Amino acid sequence: MSDDGPLNFKFSQCFGDKADIVLTEADIISTVEFDHTGDYLATGDRGGRVVLFERNFEKDKSCEYRFHTEFQSHDAEFDYLKSLEIEEKINKIKWCKRTNQAHFLLSTNDKTIKLWKIYEKNIKLVSENNLSEFSTTGSVNTNLTLNSLKLPKSVSHDKIITASPKKVYSNAHSYHINSISINSDSETFLSSDDLRINLWNLNIPDQSFNIVDIKPANMEELTEVITSADFHPQSCNLFMYSSSKGAIKLADMRENALCDSHAKVFEEVTDPSNNNFFTEITSSISDVKFSSDGRYIASRDYLTVKIWDINMEKEPVKTINIHDHLKDKLCDTYENDAIFDKFECVFSGDGKSVMTGSYNNNFMVYQNATDPSKPVQECVLQADRSAFKSKKNQAQNNGLAKRKNGVPTMLKRDIEMDNVIDYKKNILHLSWHPFENSVAIAATNNLYIFSTL
Repeated sequence: MSDDGPLNFKFSQCFGDKADIVLTEADIISTVEFDHTGDYLATGDRGGRVVLFERNFEKDKSCEYRFHTEFQSHDAEFDYLKSLEIEEKINKIKWCKRTNQAHFLLSTNDKTIKLWKIYEKNIKLVSENNLSEFSTTGSVNTNLTLNSLKLPKSVSHDKIITASPKKVYSNAHSYHINSISINSDSETFLSSDDLRINLWNLNIPDQSFNIVDIKPANMEELTEVITSADFHPQSCNLFMYSSSKGAIKLADMRENALCDSHAKVFEEVTDPSNNNFFTEITSSISDVKFSSDGRYIASRDYLTVKIWDINMEKEPVKTINIHDHLKDKLCDTYENDAIFDKFECVFSGDGKSVMTGSYNNNFMVYQNATDPSKPVQECVLQADRSAFKSKKNQAQNNGLAKRKNGVPTMLKRDIEMDNVIDYKKNILHLSWHPFENSVAIAATNNLYIFSTL
């Protein structure tokens, strides 16, 4: 996928960035996900819509996509028993591995998971019938004979892409769903909320098994919640989940039906004397991901990305400081709720690099993230209107102005440490192509594609 040299990402394309369109809350992208081949890309938004893009195969030497189809996945609902409004916002999308011409994907809002089938449908029209043998008065032509009767014929008129819900998995979560993950067996998947993780069979929508339950008998004794969960990419019996206390717990479904006792726990012990008022909030893990080979784990909290070796619980392989320049501004981030932003992190397909987001529409790629013998290389890019400028000036547009300790650094990142940070321009959702150095970035209502191709 990549050599040891620095990755030179360039802007490839953007969907949705139109100055004359008034941005609404429903248009904000809430999740983005490549499929297992990288030929298709899905986004979900706060309006409950799912938009699919397909690779433009006419351009072999570039990573460009085009609109494929769009459908309404979820609608706003109201729980009358709890007097609770359920938003239509799409929290997560996960692709099922393709086995035929159709695509299948899971999408979820806070309460309900749906399995969608996306396929090509032929529209046929009748091209020949007996209407021409009828008189203008509507009476049957008496000259019709058995030999002159014609069987109606239909011909293909057009092909459309249609989406239909095949399964609906509901009524299994009392709290908001934060994660779904499809197992490597392609038959089961898990769904996680604040206190429970459920295991489903894709073919059985009305029954799930509770495999993790951390709800205390007395809710006043609650000290942590589940923030994210992910299946191991190769071992179908292993999964992990993260907590608001900064711990990652690896569980083995072969040990017990209820996996409250974990097989391994990955947690960095910190000096209590360094704790402050915000430590509990900033140490909460917002996202965890396995590398494609299952050897490494990437976890993202507010200030750092930590890389763990699944065989070493003692300490992380590397700790990458993301928001060092915000440590003195945590009061500001707390007052405007930015400190509660849930940033995602993703591995590259080869597992050597990690990507995550920040503010001012900046996102960062860290090379050599899993190699203990090499220093981490940081590449900072920006997903905004400046990316529309000509590719000839890409280096200047992206602000790659100098090297700091041998690491490419972005001028805008240096400036933002001293100037105003736009907390509303936060890159929370992103995805990495499984085989290429191409990434998809969600910035408010826009989808940006960057690639080294």
